Amino acid sequence: MIDVYRMLGSLAGTIAAFTALIHGGPGFYGLVQSDSFSFFFRLLVGSVSFLVVLAAGPYLDREKLPIAEFYALLFFATAGMGVLASAQELLTAFIGLEMSSISSYVLAGYRRDSLKSSESAMKYFLLGSFATAFFLYGIALVYGATGTTLLDKMAGVDVASTLLKLGLAMILIGLGFKVAAAPFQVWTPDVYEGAPTPVTALFSAGPKAAAFALLLRIFATVPAATHYWFWAFWLLAALTMFAGNLGALVQTNMKRLLAYSSIAHAGYILVAFAAVTSMAQGGSAEAAPAYAAVLFYLLSYALVKLGAFTIVSQLGGTGEKNLSLDDYAGLSQRQPFVAAMLSIYLLSLLGLPVTAGFFGKFYIFKAAVNSHLMSLAVLMAINSVIGAYYYLRVIVVMYMREPSAEAAALAPVPFPLGVNAVLLITFVGTILFGVYPNPVINFILRPSLLGH
Repeated sequence: MIDVYRMLGSLAGTIAAFTALIHGGPGFYGLVQSDSFSFFFRLLVGSVSFLVVLAAGPYLDREKLPIAEFYALLFFATAGMGVLASAQELLTAFIGLEMSSISSYVLAGYRRDSLKSSESAMKYFLLGSFATAFFLYGIALVYGATGTTLLDKMAGVDVASTLLKLGLAMILIGLGFKVAAAPFQVWTPDVYEGAPTPVTALFSAGPKAAAFALLLRIFATVPAATHYWFWAFWLLAALTMFAGNLGALVQTNMKRLLAYSSIAHAGYILVAFAAVTSMAQGGSAEAAPAYAAVLFYLLSYALVKLGAFTIVSQLGGTGEKNLSLDDYAGLSQRQPFVAAMLSIYLLSLLGLPVTAGFFGKFYIFKAAVNSHLMSLAVLMAINSVIGAYYYLRVIVVMYMREPSAEAAALAPVPFPLGVNAVLLITFVGTILFGVYPNPVINFILRPSLLGH
């Protein structure tokens, strides 16, 4: 019954986003903004939290981990993500970032009897602290150049200020760490591998979406950010795509493979950011399709990653010992339903039609072409081909390789009701938005979003 209460609490917090949308506007003297944009991201991170709550119960029971503290940390992290997505002022964004980060550091090391989990928490904490210092120092420099930390007060600031450029660069470094953009991505594979798999599912979708939300908020409000960050995002996008996809080619651990995949997908999103900076020179209305591409991609990506990591969590077994690709050999014979679901998620990450991932990549590719970034569009296509190798390799292992004698003799891994509910929701969302994306696209293209 306690788990039901936590599930209802998470769901109630997510539904509360609708109340904030109905009674929208600035809050706390302009420190936060309640609009369609913040509603989208609060609904997204709240839904991610709700699905993690559904999937985490069986994992916590299996690993004999404390339950109450886990959910408390999860909700603190989610609240921080919501503040980050709604922030209209840089110090408020910093508070949201710290709320999310401190809870995440503890969650990464939640399996205290596991050396890998402790290692992941230490790496995440140390590198995250450096990134936070960059972010905070960037805020100080921006304040020194503009005299304010309110984003909507920076519109008339001299964009040629060297202090402002340096401050924005520091902020980009801090947020680049959070979204796992190269060359700030080195923490991602180790942290994703060592953290409890439900926590990894949260990391892959929630904090990344919130950090991208703040970046988008800055682009919509601060002209100097749009003016000077184009080449930075061009280089970040190219480096991140190749770092993620080339790193994934040699992985044999499923969590590390999906971690490098997350890095690559951050690169695809950064392609849309480069398109935003290019198209915004003609006004925010020109950049609206690129904004929409980022939001839709984050939605489709969150659905797929949650589903994939939920399957990996269940198949991993006690102590997360069954994470090798060899452990997935013959999965289609032992558990055909699970193999089919995982295949759909992988094909969506690849960007095949009839999945949400197809339209996610299509809209970003279209934004790059419309902003005349043909070189980035070509690099994105090349990286999609590279990604096809390791996604299809997992499917080949599941369907075309025989399981070992030991694996074949084992009983099928049970999938409890909550886990099946997560798989059903993410699967339906992946297919629904792959064949009928119009409702989401129409919402994120509405004129009130981001002040367009």
